[in-house]
Amino acid sequence: MEAKRLDHEPPLAAGAWGWRYHHIGIPTTEHQQGETYLPEYKLYFSGFSTSPYGIEWMRFEADSPVHELIKKVPHIAFEVDDLDFELSRHDFNIITEPNSPSGGTRVAMIEHNGAPVELIEFNKLSD
Repeated sequence: MEAKRLDHEPPLAAGAWGWRYHHIGIPTTEHQQGETYLPEYKLYFSGFSTSPYGIEWMRFEADSPVHELIKKVPHIAFEVDDLDFELSRHDFNIITEPNSPSGGTRVAMIEHNGAPVELIEFNKLSD
């Protein structure tokens, strides 16, 4: 039997694994102010850059190639230091293979208990 987390304990991802909260992505069918379009994914996103809580709205075109779960269920995103390492050390159900949606960023999406979880690695250049 798996040990249960107590109310005051952080989830493994944020505690033992050291992942850092980045944002929550919420699918919507409504146009949002300040949308940015990603043609490769047929996706509009907005809100992240102005939300103090990391809330990002995502609106998909009907023929978007994005996994259906991501189009329908909100996801939480965590920043990780090494995406490949994190994906290799856990037995995850990967629903979106590692890719680079923008310069200096690599992401992958996993599924846990019917919910999508995004892992993000940023290429932080040293000064």
